[in-house]
Amino acid sequence: MKFVGIDLHKKSISLCVRDASGRIVTRKRFSTGDTEKIVAFFKSLAVFRFCVEATSAYEWLVQLLEPMAQGWVLVHPGRMRLIAESTDKSDKVDAEVLSEFLWLGKLPRAYRPTPREREHRTLARYRAKCRQRVTKLRCRIRHVLANYNADRVDLFGPEGREHLASVAVTKADRFVLNELLAEHDEALARLAKAKMELRTFAESGDAAEQQAREIATSVPGIGETIAEVVLAELADVERFGSIASAGKYAGLAPGRRGSADKVIELGITKQGSRLLRWAMVQAAWQAVRHSARWHEVYERIKKRRGSKRAIVAVARKMLVVLTSLLKSGQMYRRNEAEEKEAARKARLRRAKAVRRKAAA
Repeated sequence: MKFVGIDLHKKSISLCVRDASGRIVTRKRFSTGDTEKIVAFFKSLAVFRFCVEATSAYEWLVQLLEPMAQGWVLVHPGRMRLIAESTDKSDKVDAEVLSEFLWLGKLPRAYRPTPREREHRTLARYRAKCRQRVTKLRCRIRHVLANYNADRVDLFGPEGREHLASVAVTKADRFVLNELLAEHDEALARLAKAKMELRTFAESGDAAEQQAREIATSVPGIGETIAEVVLAELADVERFGSIASAGKYAGLAPGRRGSADKVIELGITKQGSRLLRWAMVQAAWQAVRHSARWHEVYERIKKRRGSKRAIVAVARKMLVVLTSLLKSGQMYRRNEAEEKEAARKARLRRAKAVRRKAAA
């Protein structure tokens, strides 16, 4: 049995091969384009196991080598501190360390999403990028108008284009505004396509996937968009040993540093999915505004820790609750205060609909 540590990069891979006794028997370096040479080398090893870090481009290599291997490990790069903190860091050293830990059986494993989970993440992340692009362009347009004291709240509403055309600006700024508006319209069109593609993908899911969406949207503050992001980033919730570990996965849990009997509480780790953290904070703000239960939690923490820490704490608690619901297959249950608030808002909506009908 051979144990192969692979340090994968965009254009090259470095290999370190150990035998059953742990002795290094060979090192190799290949271009990622030389797939035939890579396959031929691994076939020459006969019986082998390999490991590779969970970078963004590992999937093609795994699919290439998995049929030939006796086993393999997808390594969690964030937990390989020996490599990350090494002062003598190179491709050769990284591959050597990976092969040694593979031989010892002490590699920290990462989760490998299924093909459908990868598709879901791809679409959810692309939709988020499209939304960010629209927001960025709107900020740039507002910045130009702010120089003329001509920014308006309803700038991107039905009357916004008329206002933009009526503002007296320099020839250079008019050119920039026209270009930004063209980009903005194109970005909106791409966002609409991304939403439609994601919705079509969601509708094609099986019964378990649809149930997960119903559970997610039953939680206050989580709508269709946030639900898709959260479900895509969490993937299979059964991979979390405890519901609290979901908060750590999102980087919403506070870090700790201990020595002897002293433990120092640090800020949140911010490790893991940045998009998942953003989605849960957005959901938390919505829940605090519209749910009596979560508003009470927020106000209680805010008195002790301040508003920023309070909203992060609410986001973490909401993620833990959602993970627990997804694991158990149960819907979110409102408490008495939430039921009263929901009934009040329903009455307001009905009254508003009656007034609209009467006005028509």
